[in-house]
Amino acid sequence: MNLFRPRPIRFFASWFAAAVSLAPPAAAQQVSDRDYRPPIARPAYAAGAGPRLCLDEGHHNFHTLDGRYWSFGELLRRDGYALQPLRARLSAASLRDCSILVIANAQPGDADWSDYPTPTPSAFDAGEVRAVRRWVERGGRLWLIADHMPLAGAAASLARAFGVEFLDGFAMPGFDADPQRRAALFQRPTVFRRGDGSLAAHAVTRGGAPGEAVEQVRSFTGQAFRLPPQAEPVLTLPPGYVSLQPAKAWRFDADTPRVEVGGWSQGAVLRLGRGRAAFFGEAAMFSAQRQGAQGKPMGMNAPGAERNYQLALNIAHWLSGRLDAPPAAGGAVP
Repeated sequence: MNLFRPRPIRFFASWFAAAVSLAPPAAAQQVSDRDYRPPIARPAYAAGAGPRLCLDEGHHNFHTLDGRYWSFGELLRRDGYALQPLRARLSAASLRDCSILVIANAQPGDADWSDYPTPTPSAFDAGEVRAVRRWVERGGRLWLIADHMPLAGAAASLARAFGVEFLDGFAMPGFDADPQRRAALFQRPTVFRRGDGSLAAHAVTRGGAPGEAVEQVRSFTGQAFRLPPQAEPVLTLPPGYVSLQPAKAWRFDADTPRVEVGGWSQGAVLRLGRGRAAFFGEAAMFSAQRQGAQGKPMGMNAPGAERNYQLALNIAHWLSGRLDAPPAAGGAVP
């Protein structure tokens, strides 16, 4: 959940009769927790010898390696991956040296979210969408992460190229007509558990070695999306969840449209040709941040999210072919 936008905003302004004062800029509200260092008992690769992981930074991304995804990058570096930012337009040439492409919260521009038109414009042009799809078919690995509105809308055209339908809204554990109770729903954690089936029994939750299994993960609001038949669910939203669909991000009232999304996905993987792709509808779950004046933890460092880091590692291992390699008849990934 990206609680604050890149520019000052009026947070939940339409929800309270007494308007909340303008929030400070996001840079002062969400900062990377550089003390976060979870254990990695057995790194997958020698330092820097693993696959080259390129993190997209060419689309006004809300998460970058030297910003809110510093902890994400550091985690994968410690696992042996070779990381680099990718600031070029997405094309066959720019993707040539990338084994895994991670896109986290791309945006169509630097405008305040309240200035975006509805529907949200795409962060990617048609040529970039074709290039990424073709690159995956030929053996590339994509990890597409897009949060709640307008970030889901900004990445929807790229997800759609793989048959995944992002919903440009806010996935919530219900809806309440009372403004204060409705606001409190945003503070309720979304927890996915193996025990209730919301966290799937899959290679990315089993892991490939002792200590790599994941029984619970937490996300921080985000979006809901629909999957094509060939996709493999990882995170499934529980019954009762809704997606609030405001005309502008973070502007809600009792009449805000909503969609029932219990049973929809917030995380999934799929295979395409010789490649693989992972889709996740919330970005903070793979970060480790400190939020607000009190430095409240948000992301992998937060209560209930203690195993999020292992899920991130397992997803990277699945994408790089270390977990659950498909049979040769299905187009084996080298």
